[in-house]
Amino acid sequence: MKEFSKDFWWGASSSAFQIEGAWDKDGKGMSVADFNSFKRSDVQADTKVATDFYHHYEEDIKLMKELGLKTYRFSLSWTRIIPDGDGEINQAGIDFYNKVIDCLLEHDIIPFITLYHFDLPFALAKKYNGWEDRRCVDAFQRYARVCYEAFGDRVKDWQVNNEQNLMIRVNERMNMYDVAPEDAEKVRVQMDYHMFVAHALATTDCHEMIEGSRIGPAVSSTMTYPASNKPEDVWAARMNDNFKTNYALDMYCFGAYPGYYKKYLKDCGLEPITKPEDVAILKQAKPDFIALNYYRTLVASYLPTDEAHPLGTKEKDIDFDMYGYFKVERNNHLKSSKYGAQIDPMGLRLVLNDYYNHYHLPLIITENGLGTPDELTEDKKVHDDYRIDYIREHIAACHEAIEDGVELFGYCPWSVIDLLSSHQGFNKRYGFVFIDRTDHDEKNLERIKKDSFYWYQNVIKQNGLTTES
Repeated sequence: MKEFSKDFWWGASSSAFQIEGAWDKDGKGMSVADFNSFKRSDVQADTKVATDFYHHYEEDIKLMKELGLKTYRFSLSWTRIIPDGDGEINQAGIDFYNKVIDCLLEHDIIPFITLYHFDLPFALAKKYNGWEDRRCVDAFQRYARVCYEAFGDRVKDWQVNNEQNLMIRVNERMNMYDVAPEDAEKVRVQMDYHMFVAHALATTDCHEMIEGSRIGPAVSSTMTYPASNKPEDVWAARMNDNFKTNYALDMYCFGAYPGYYKKYLKDCGLEPITKPEDVAILKQAKPDFIALNYYRTLVASYLPTDEAHPLGTKEKDIDFDMYGYFKVERNNHLKSSKYGAQIDPMGLRLVLNDYYNHYHLPLIITENGLGTPDELTEDKKVHDDYRIDYIREHIAACHEAIEDGVELFGYCPWSVIDLLSSHQGFNKRYGFVFIDRTDHDEKNLERIKKDSFYWYQNVIKQNGLTTES
């Protein structure tokens, strides 16, 4: 029996632009996520309807209650609350989220809110080039304070943003379309820095404005294995983790970039523009926990520089290689999902231990799941044993990490119901509940419980895994 503590948070997750729909209803403005989804509307579903949580939230929250969720981790849409990012407040947006929060509480589900999940107001991208401009920091601080004022009497648990360390590596999420290639890395570093300042301000404001609040960062976790036992490869694997995740955790937790990252910025002429008061702002902000999203592990080998590729030259996007540091390789010992993510429950145990031992903060998993096509049978069933197997193995890894001494207080797999995948639409599904629609046929959006729904429901009832789980 792998039983968890009685106060363990069994939950599930989603994000606003992937689930809500109603992209322009009741005064909502367009986000960068909306803009990018519309560019792909001819080949996959977009954000206009998505899963239509906006009109189905009561039905969906009843399903969450039936599932047994202790918490629901979801994001607010900045543009539903402040349509142009830094202008007038849209009361209709606040009213909608008040209804969602109240409905969750009526069903004894703890609302766990992310302020910003890949959906910067498009108006800020147009006005300021988004996070490149310091005024975006001011806009975000104001938005966060509006949310704390509106919802903080009932919501005590918050995340500032989702996966900044991954978001910053994806050009479309940062709206980096009009940046000259030779300027891209400099702009990216400046955007990243401004997001750290905004994160710090929002963290401190949360503590000051909401009594009893908890707030922390949510990172896309990385666990990288060396391609061999050559010392250079071991170092390369460590640097891959450092450059893709750990530098961000150091900034969140300690208020400064680590030495290896500052050296890289200096050596490559990428140091961001800062303000003197930022030192105090960054140091003052103290997270209460670390949230991590975990889907896979990586392998890296040392990548030396050459005449054509000086120090810091990057190739690829999300899993970029960097000359002078690391090259990402394939792990031949792991199986992969249909969409290429290598499945590694042991890696989750390892990364939980790493983060807890380094930062000494409580941890919660806010995303973990298997994205793959699901088949609806003629009698309206979804037999997703593959998803059950995946989640069972990762829950077992969570329990093993707790036995190692890790303070893990919750598990919120992705996702509570099927939602819009950023690049695969409704072909790639994660949910415990099937949404009966395709990319270009919305049908009736019927909610159909998958086999994994009943399995996870039983896990929550048992508070863990038994031989029958």
